[in-house]
Amino acid sequence: MTAQALEQRELAVVIGLEVHVQLETDTKIFCGCSTDSVEGEEPNTRTCPVCLGLPGALPVLNEAAVESAVKVGKALSAEVVAETTFHRKNYYYPDLPKNFQITQYDAPICADGHLEVTVEGDSRQIGVERAHLEEDPGSLRHVRDGTRPVETRTVSVDRADYTLIDYNRAGTPLMEIVTRPDFRSPQETRAFLAKLEEVLEYLGVFDASRDGSLRVDANISMVPADDVADDGSIPTETLEAANRTEVKNISSHKGAEKALAYEVTRQKNAIERGRSVEQETRHWDESRGITVSMRSKEEEKDYRYFREADLPALRVAGWREEISIPELPDARRDRFQSEYGLDAESASKLTSTKQVADFYEDLAHAFDPDLVATWVADTLLGELNYRDMRLTDVADRFDEIERLVELVARDEITAKNARETVLRTMLDEGETPDEVVEAEDLGKTADDEVATFVAAAIEEHPDAVADYERGEDGALNFLVGQVMQKSRGSADPGTVNQLLRERLDG
Repeated sequence: MTAQALEQRELAVVIGLEVHVQLETDTKIFCGCSTDSVEGEEPNTRTCPVCLGLPGALPVLNEAAVESAVKVGKALSAEVVAETTFHRKNYYYPDLPKNFQITQYDAPICADGHLEVTVEGDSRQIGVERAHLEEDPGSLRHVRDGTRPVETRTVSVDRADYTLIDYNRAGTPLMEIVTRPDFRSPQETRAFLAKLEEVLEYLGVFDASRDGSLRVDANISMVPADDVADDGSIPTETLEAANRTEVKNISSHKGAEKALAYEVTRQKNAIERGRSVEQETRHWDESRGITVSMRSKEEEKDYRYFREADLPALRVAGWREEISIPELPDARRDRFQSEYGLDAESASKLTSTKQVADFYEDLAHAFDPDLVATWVADTLLGELNYRDMRLTDVADRFDEIERLVELVARDEITAKNARETVLRTMLDEGETPDEVVEAEDLGKTADDEVATFVAAAIEEHPDAVADYERGEDGALNFLVGQVMQKSRGSADPGTVNQLLRERLDG
C-alpha cells in the first residue's frame, strides 16, 4: 500500500520482538572460557582459540546451556523439539571474530510458545514463534575525543571517532526469543519484557544484574486499523505489505517503551506527510532519545545459512522429560492468595522476584502471614527501593531481618519504632536490631507507665480535652501523639487510644 493511500486511513501499530537473553552458565557455549565478569577487568582476557575463531579450533556444546534452553521452552509452554541442528550465520561485524555466528536456523530448540501479559488490567497472550540457542558476539564501545581508552568517553555509534572491541563476551550462551507480531503498543512490549525477565529469574537461568544480559531488537510497522480483527490478529497479506523498521540497541524495559514510542511517532508523522517508511535497521540512541538510521534491512538470504559441520545434531528427546522447572510467578501468586489469604496487590509484590517470594515464605511459616506480608512487601522493599537496593543486597542479613520481624510479632517493640528507627539504622549503619533497640531504649513501655503518660497528657492539655468533649475528631489523635512522644514511641498506639477513651469517657 502506498504512503498516500495509507495516510487516509486510521493506523494501528504492529510490533514484534527479538529478545537476546544471556544464559547463566559457568563457561561459554562452545568452549571452557569463564563467563564470570569482574568489574574493571582487562578487555580480551577471557578468550581462547575457540571463542576467537582461530583456525583449527573446534566447538564443543555446553550441556548446561542446553538444559537452560529446555527450561525456558517449558516455561513458555513451547514445543521442545526432539532433535535440532546448528548453522553458521554469515555476516561481517567486528564483534564476531569468526565472521560467522553459530546459531540455530530452521530447527530451533523451542517453537510455538506464548506468554501472558497484563497492561492496565487487560490480559493478552503474546505468541512466541521460536527460541533458539546461539553464541553472543563480543561488545563494542563507540568512543570519541581521545587517543587512549582511559581518555575516551562512550558515545552513540553515529557520533564516534572510532570503536573499541572486547571479545570477553564473545561465546557467552545466548537464547534468542522471537515473538510473533502480537504487540499493539509500546506499553505491551514493556510489560512483556518485565514478565519474561521475571520468569527467567525464577528458572535460575538468567542474572539481570549482568551488563548486557538482556538486549532487544524490535520490528515495528504501521498498518490500517480496520485490518486488525477484534482479537488483535492481522491478515498475513497486510503484514507482508507493510514496510518494517528494525530498532536495535535496546537494553531495558523502559528503553524498549521509549524507543518504540519514538518510532511510532516518527512513522506516523512520515505517513501523514505522504512519505514512505523505509524498510531499514535503526539504532536506538538512549542518550538522545531518538532512533538513527544504520543500514538497509537485511533479508534472510543475506546471511547465507549453512549447516555447522563441526557440531553434530543435538538430540534431547529423552532428556527433556527429566528436566523440571520450579513454580513460576503466576502460579506462586495464585497460591499466595489462596494459602496465605493475601490480596492480589500484596501477592504480586511478594512474587516480584524468586528471592522475595522465598524470603516471604520462610518468614510466613514462623510468624503471622499478614504481618510478614506488610513487613516484606511494604516496609522492607520500600526502604530498600528508597536506597536503590534489592533484597539480594542484604541476603547475608536475613537472620537479622527475621529477628526484627520477631520483635514486632512478639510485641516487644512497636511497629513504628521497628520501621522508622530500627530498620533504617540497620540499613544505613549496619547495626543489628537488638543493638539498635538497646541503644535507643526502644523496648515497649509497660502498661502502668503508659497509664501515667496518659494521665499527664490529659492534665497538660485541657483545651484538647474540651475539644474531645465537643466531639472534635482531631483532639483524640493529638492526645495520642502527646502520649507517644512521652514514651519515645515505645507505647502501643492501640493501648494508648483505649486508655485515653476510658479516662475521657469515664
